[in-house]
Amino acid sequence: MSQFRIVVLAKQVPDTRNVGKDAMKSDGTINRAALPAIFNPEDLNALEQALRIKDEYPQSSITVITMGPGRAAEVLREGMYRGADDGVLLTDRRFGGADTLATSYTLARGIEKMDYDLVIAGRQAIDGDTAQVGPQIAEKLNIPQITYATEVSINENKEVTAKRTLENGTEVVKGKMPLLITVHSSAPECRKRNAKRVMKYKHAKTPTECQNASEDYLQLTQDRPYLQLSEWSSEEIGIDSSRIGLKGSPTKVKTVESVVLTSKESTRLQNKDEDIDWLMQDLINNHTID
Repeated sequence: MSQFRIVVLAKQVPDTRNVGKDAMKSDGTINRAALPAIFNPEDLNALEQALRIKDEYPQSSITVITMGPGRAAEVLREGMYRGADDGVLLTDRRFGGADTLATSYTLARGIEKMDYDLVIAGRQAIDGDTAQVGPQIAEKLNIPQITYATEVSINENKEVTAKRTLENGTEVVKGKMPLLITVHSSAPECRKRNAKRVMKYKHAKTPTECQNASEDYLQLTQDRPYLQLSEWSSEEIGIDSSRIGLKGSPTKVKTVESVVLTSKESTRLQNKDEDIDWLMQDLINNHTID
């Protein structure tokens, strides 16, 4: 029976549906403490693709990796509740304020420390909407990539077939592992939490989270190694400090604002040629269409 080592990239993101006046710090970085944190939606689509592969090849393993502060370990547990086998948290104060270039470098160094056949990520994160991190990681790992996938399948020969979304339709792309795939939001939604897995992994913690744990809990983690989540700092993944965090980020955010579209007035049109002509002229005049 074939087995594949799959790494799923996940990000804990601020819920951009609730952006307020305190959403941005004075240095141009997001004030994550002011916004509720959620599992990046398209990363859940990516996790579902990994889980479907594991359904077909049960001996395969799925590791969720994320970069962020200590509280980002919650997305690792969430991934395990849904079917992942373990999780890795890349955390270090020096990672803070990273743009896509610094983020992809850090994640690539973390992935390099792992054995993997396939890396799967969401197309983009809702706090940036750049769709750059996945492709940049593939470049840094020097492996092929398939982007905007909506369906992924593999065979015994480590060949990957992916259906991907394009502007004017879809296409089928094939590649050979090791390979990185980014998954589009139109892919199937991730399955729900499994109650048994929630009970099994709800006490899984990183070493930092264990610092204030009781002796009984520490003994529990010794008896159940699957409760020990990996946590790697910049030193542990052998990183170049000039390429991480704000120092390694050439991109700077000038401002963040919430734009709410509201209707101030309305015009009722009749099913008449002159009304349609008026509407078309109005749309042209206000540059809605050209």
